[in-house]
Amino acid sequence: MPPSISAFQAAYIGIEVLIALVSVPGNVLVIWAVKVNQALRDATFCFIVSLAVADVAVGALVIPLAILINIGPQTYFHTCLMVACPVLILTQSSILALLAIAVDRYLRVKIPLRYKMVVTPRKAAVAIAGCWILSFVVGLTPMFGWNNLSAVERAWAANGSMGEPVIKCEFEKVISMEYMVYFNFFVWVLPPLLLMVLIYLEVFYLIRKQLNKKVSASSGDPQKYYGKELKIAKSLALILFLFALSWLPLHILNCITLFCPSCHKPSILTYIAIFLTHGNSAMNPIVYAFRIQKFRVTFLKIWNDHFRCQPAPPIDEDLPEERPDD
Repeated sequence: MPPSISAFQAAYIGIEVLIALVSVPGNVLVIWAVKVNQALRDATFCFIVSLAVADVAVGALVIPLAILINIGPQTYFHTCLMVACPVLILTQSSILALLAIAVDRYLRVKIPLRYKMVVTPRKAAVAIAGCWILSFVVGLTPMFGWNNLSAVERAWAANGSMGEPVIKCEFEKVISMEYMVYFNFFVWVLPPLLLMVLIYLEVFYLIRKQLNKKVSASSGDPQKYYGKELKIAKSLALILFLFALSWLPLHILNCITLFCPSCHKPSILTYIAIFLTHGNSAMNPIVYAFRIQKFRVTFLKIWNDHFRCQPAPPIDEDLPEERPDD
């Protein structure tokens, strides 16, 4: 008999479905925009596509699995473990894509004349593939043995049961908090986030330095180049800030679970933290639309061409990266 769903669970499921309905079309639109607009084909936007692919998977795969876990079906241990691992893979992919974007923006302002020789499409593709491979290794580590199987088996045997344990599928029941805190958070989440903060601080410093130098030299083209770089860097730094704001609360709760097992965690805080992590996948297309003009114009063109049947004028690839008032 399937488990009954409470009113609270129904509300949770409704919010998750709403997030998915925003996240999936929004990020598909991002991928579509990069495909149709040649001006969005440099390395940065390739990494943005990788980030969007991860966000589509959050809406199409992770959220349905999260809803399944919330309902709490009875499953074999390793089945539940397989359900829990995709979110770890996609989170890591997002972090590495954000790190790649930060490094790319740094190279654009540090070596602008040699940038296109250093960052080629082939190297960008290799970097994206490497990010995804590493994400699978990190995210699937619990499948290789770093999980709660031993504790579950002891409890299963204590009840006189035989064979593979059958459990109520819950994330914390199968995923080790030592893995989540010591390996996932302290190694693969927190250090990359801190490194990205340092990179963006250096990017802003280099851009401001160049802008001051070019203003005094009254040089128009470099002024325009670094002005556009400053605007796009602000937008991408905002993406990073929103990611950190969305994911740090859940990792902090994991730290509390590990270091203070007796501490009471209100369930509403856990649900809010989960909503933030899933909601982050829906935020990026909104930021792109409001902050980066090439995305905004391309989104409107796609809407007019394919949904309103009113072909838009050709996209001007010389548009500034963002609105002048940003």
